[in-house]
Amino acid sequence: MADKYKIIGPVYDFLSTIYSGRQIHKAKTAMNVDLNEGDKILFAGVGHGQDAIDAAERGAQVTVVDLSATMLKNVEKNLKGRAFKYPIRLVHSDILEFDETAEYDQVVANFFLNVFPEDFMVTVMKHLTTLVKPEGHFVVGDFHFPTGNILTKAFQNAYWYIAVGIFTIFAKNAFHKIYNYPKHIESLGFSVEKTQSFNVLMIPSLWSIKASRKQVSKAQQEAA
Repeated sequence: MADKYKIIGPVYDFLSTIYSGRQIHKAKTAMNVDLNEGDKILFAGVGHGQDAIDAAERGAQVTVVDLSATMLKNVEKNLKGRAFKYPIRLVHSDILEFDETAEYDQVVANFFLNVFPEDFMVTVMKHLTTLVKPEGHFVVGDFHFPTGNILTKAFQNAYWYIAVGIFTIFAKNAFHKIYNYPKHIESLGFSVEKTQSFNVLMIPSLWSIKASRKQVSKAQQEAA
């Protein structure tokens, strides 16, 4: 399969910095603060791997899965000269073929699900949630769903459509509206525990969402 990121991949982090300052990086690493040493964490789609490196620096056991060889080479470059308690594991694979079910304390999809049309995005999200341990967490960092007044929503939409337009042209990603990730996450039996927004020009334009499986009460279990 052709590597969609062969052209834009080498400048991915540069573009994100130009586009958001450090806000995209902050959104990607926001939920790493809750990791415990030894936690197993999976990053699906990884950019240049700075979020994965941050997790490894906190003592997590990190696995990175990406279909793009270009992106994985970028990660390898950023790993040179670094040492962690648990070396980062790099896997070159389609995420839907990665089947380590219920193995991870945290599964992360940072700016990854937005590359897909909505129906297929839900399929990928559903698969990712199967990789989460029963007591684990699912994390999504991405563009903020439009909220607030008309002007705020207009900025949030414009900010997204400029970005998705660039990646549609250069990486052939799907062109679509901003996804309501909390809604999709909760439809898969998870509860959103925590959200954190990140501003661009004082407007919430990016966010990180952390969710866990909904707990089934004893009464519900007996009714089932």
